[in-house]
Amino acid sequence: MTIFAEIIAGRAPASRVYEDDDVLAFMDIRPFTPGHLLVIPKVPASSLAELDPAIGGRLFQVGQLLAAALRESEVGCDGVNFFLADGVTAGQEVFHVHLHVIPRKAGDGFGLRGRPTSPRRPDLDYLASSIKRALPGDSSRA
Repeated sequence: MTIFAEIIAGRAPASRVYEDDDVLAFMDIRPFTPGHLLVIPKVPASSLAELDPAIGGRLFQVGQLLAAALRESEVGCDGVNFFLADGVTAGQEVFHVHLHVIPRKAGDGFGLRGRPTSPRRPDLDYLASSIKRALPGDSSRA
């Protein structure tokens, strides 16, 4: 059982911001910036592969609602980042899917540290083809 399951059950404290039948949003206790929120599904799923796609969509719908609220609240941010880590290599630490909603202001010190690459178009086309083939069902969507 994860800390998030304990929070959902009411056995662990959380500063709750939003709740409905499917998701719960609360303040992150280790925020990157003031107002940093977590949105979690109430049904446990340790990875995106285990998460019902409708509930995944609901996480982002609530994230969008919260982003607007952050801008109007005393947080008063200029922008918002969404972050979801799926797996250890991606930085997931709690194995219950969760969406970070991170309010941003100029000079807040938070940001991506990676360096983008510049692959050639044939390499991009090759990988696109490989990914399309791995999609379930009709992969002609793109």
